Amino acid sequence: MARATFAELLMDRAADDRVGLRFEDESYTWVETVRAAGARARMLRDLHPSPGGRPGSRPVHVGVLLDNVPEYVFWLGAAALSGATLVGVNPTRRGAELAADIRHTDCDLIVTDSAHAPLLEGLWRGPVLRVDDPAYRDALPDGDPEPVHVAPRDRLLLLFTSGSTGRPKAVICSQGRLADIARQSAMMGLRRESVAYCAMPLFHGNAIMANAAMAVHAGATIALRRRFSASGFLADVRRYGVTYFNYVGRALAYILATPPRPDDADNPLETAFGTEASPRDMSRFAERFGCRIIEGYGSSEGAVSLRRTPDAPPGALGVPPPGLDVAILDPRTGAECPRARFGPDGALLNADEAIGEIVGRNAAAAFEGYYNDPEADAERVRDGMYWSGDFGYRDADGFFHFAGRGADRLRVDGENFAAAPVERILSRWEPVVMCAVYPVPDPRTGDQAMAALELDGRPFDPEAFAGFLAAQPDLGTKWAPRFVRVVPSMPLTATGKVDKRPLRRAHWRTGDPVWWRPGRDLAYRPLEEADAAALLEQFAAHGRAHVLAAL
Repeated sequence: MARATFAELLMDRAADDRVGLRFEDESYTWVETVRAAGARARMLRDLHPSPGGRPGSRPVHVGVLLDNVPEYVFWLGAAALSGATLVGVNPTRRGAELAADIRHTDCDLIVTDSAHAPLLEGLWRGPVLRVDDPAYRDALPDGDPEPVHVAPRDRLLLLFTSGSTGRPKAVICSQGRLADIARQSAMMGLRRESVAYCAMPLFHGNAIMANAAMAVHAGATIALRRRFSASGFLADVRRYGVTYFNYVGRALAYILATPPRPDDADNPLETAFGTEASPRDMSRFAERFGCRIIEGYGSSEGAVSLRRTPDAPPGALGVPPPGLDVAILDPRTGAECPRARFGPDGALLNADEAIGEIVGRNAAAAFEGYYNDPEADAERVRDGMYWSGDFGYRDADGFFHFAGRGADRLRVDGENFAAAPVERILSRWEPVVMCAVYPVPDPRTGDQAMAALELDGRPFDPEAFAGFLAAQPDLGTKWAPRFVRVVPSMPLTATGKVDKRPLRRAHWRTGDPVWWRPGRDLAYRPLEEADAAALLEQFAAHGRAHVLAAL
């Protein structure tokens, strides 16, 4: 009989003596892992004797502000066994934005450690459990796990994504949906003997859904990495005997940038599953490390998914699974867009008519909604259909291709965020009269952040701008613009709002001065013609020239 809830899948491991979790020099069997989750579930029930503190109210919301450490997995299990809701708090957020995330999700307590607790100073006055505090360890109860009754529709997770308006949106994932996702482990090649390497952050749906949950179902071993490290990747694969890992975006590119060795393929890795790697990176990674790459398109919302098939053309997202009706629709009219036409060089010839929004026409029921955000729900579900907010096109053979996101959402290095919070920060810089932040394509995968600044007559000072950014406590770690365009006047709509469409369409190919930072450091210099030409060559080399052409 199929298990209906994630709590049931977890309890299937309660007598399993196989190693379930490894982290650095620590090792836990599944028996120990489930017992640890049960102890924290009892601690939580002692703190909140009934869901939400009174019968009939909402479940307890537990914010978890941690790196990928065993305590994160224990608290995921604790939430499942106690009927609570785990809120994945993003540690790259800062200041008012972090406070808004916590406030919006109605956290009742926050689980953190001494490294992250300072982020909460002045932002949170509620209960805090520090997992590296000896008093916390002393307070953990003993005994076997005692799960409460939970139903498939009970809310288990709130996982943050970002919307076009910049308001925080927390995707709901129920006990039943996570159990359904976990049961796809065999499709990913996960079996009991597998070791699943989890280096993507657990506050993100990719790590929980494409790794931890599936490992629970398969009885495989989870090998945790505190934070992703390209240089440490292969050493970890060999140390833990990793057979599977999940990734987002540029992770493959970062690993490929490490110096190659003749014995790179001498490792136990079998499968990598992820999203948004370039065709070139996928091919090079598979060849260098001797594994297969499974690419897919999906999101934490879970309503629309696309999977590559062996006959999919390079760069395509793939096709939907059986029974899911996905189409490319014109967001203005709701009509289905014409199929894409390509020139001899592969260029998209009819971008204006072929590109539309990726829509699940029969997927609305699969979307469990955003927490306490009816406006965002209405943005996703319209006319009985699920509108993803992502744009794409479909070729004559039925394969879907990605064409970018709306102008107010960005995905940089696998991190989703909205433009509005970044704009609010940039507007603090004294010379700024008006600013706009928008995504431009990255040569390999995802986006880079670009800002257009209208200044008060002073010339753009790159050192002063970099110093300003470095001093902003609420600037997310991925938010600093890669490109800065200085405009004489900001393009506006008829209603006086900033019109980002011409800015994004021009990206850095404009007559206005453009500054950029080629590396990770906050060091801006003018973007010269040679730099722009080199960027175009990178797009061509990674099979993404069409993404620029589609803007």
